[in-house]
Amino acid sequence: MSKVGVVVVGLHGAVATTLVAGVALMVKGLAPRIGMVTEKGEARISESITTLLSFAPLEDLVFGGWDVRFDNVYQGAVHHKVLPPHVLSQVEGELSAVRAWPAVFGRRYAENVVGDNAVKAKTFRDEIAAITRDIETFKEKSGLDRVVMVNLASTEAYLEAGPVHATLEAFEAGLDRDDPAISPSMRYFYAALKKGMAYANFTPSLTHVPALAELAAKTQAPYAGMDGKTGQTLLKTALAAMMRVRRLHIEGWYSTNVLGNSDGAVLASPESNKTKVLSKAAVLDSIVGYPVENHQVHIHYYKPRGDAKEAWDNIDIVGFAGVPMQIKVNFLCQDSVLAAPLVIDLVRLLDVAKRTGDFGPQRQLSLFFKSPHTIEDGDAVHDLFKQEQMLLQWVKQRAAKLASNGTRTIEAEATA
Repeated sequence: MSKVGVVVVGLHGAVATTLVAGVALMVKGLAPRIGMVTEKGEARISESITTLLSFAPLEDLVFGGWDVRFDNVYQGAVHHKVLPPHVLSQVEGELSAVRAWPAVFGRRYAENVVGDNAVKAKTFRDEIAAITRDIETFKEKSGLDRVVMVNLASTEAYLEAGPVHATLEAFEAGLDRDDPAISPSMRYFYAALKKGMAYANFTPSLTHVPALAELAAKTQAPYAGMDGKTGQTLLKTALAAMMRVRRLHIEGWYSTNVLGNSDGAVLASPESNKTKVLSKAAVLDSIVGYPVENHQVHIHYYKPRGDAKEAWDNIDIVGFAGVPMQIKVNFLCQDSVLAAPLVIDLVRLLDVAKRTGDFGPQRQLSLFFKSPHTIEDGDAVHDLFKQEQMLLQWVKQRAAKLASNGTRTIEAEATA
């Protein structure tokens, strides 16, 4: 299987540096291959997607991308302190060699982000041309057949879709006049779609607008998003499904997040915070089938916590004979450690989607997101277990398609 390039918006951030470091460690046999649904493990699961499809090996993933801060991935990883120094030192050479390209960036979209490695371009069109050149150079120098773009940048200020996002014609006219409603995330997405690349938006920043869906259909590009489902919302989509199955009524759900990493600092900005909170709050009602009136979500920046996020939930439920009960959950997690393996899964699955001719929003990847993209007028599925079945069904269909085209599946390789 040929090498796959992964170009990351926000390459020197906590999630991205953990991702690149983790892959380097796993490739060298210095870390276990845990947390990825696309990586075969010791667990014997009756219907596992790794028994149906072959995915790009970790050894064949090549990383590049953009950022405004730090000289290289190693420097960023040391700063973020997700992995300890004695672990990072084992792959210092590999990480130091990965340096971010100048990024498309604007303080109006993420006011608490500071950095000087920004692309020197006068217009939006010039910025998109710079992004495209970076991808083409990376692909040529690394000898890549395919490239997937992943947005791991800081959460942008809240933005509603408007007239400039309604059609591709309106969007491109907006690019010509540098319309501020076209955010940096949208410019990256546009550049990826123009090249027909697969794309994942792991942030809650708005990119899935009609204009860019139109472009994806035109260039046959698959994409997925938005806002990676890593910690508190992962628990919420599982617990809510349990209570729906057992018909326990949710009277109220109070969620608090405390984190002190760069993401937390960005979310201290009210407009970026609003973007994130709306994404996290959207899942509950659709799972249980009724509006949970007392559902609150709060995010607080507390610097000493670093990447070790604390997600605290209080759930008030009503059971048989109207008796009230409570559930309390305190999830002490490493946010980037939960996120990084999901990015690997998304890259591999989107690569399969591209290879098998899928394009547009990839609904089967809802498992990985708080606010999953859907086709036009389609309802998002938030129930974790229904999402798992959607992905498994898609994998079965794609395995059959690849087999009919003469492409080997894992089972075929094992018996060859």
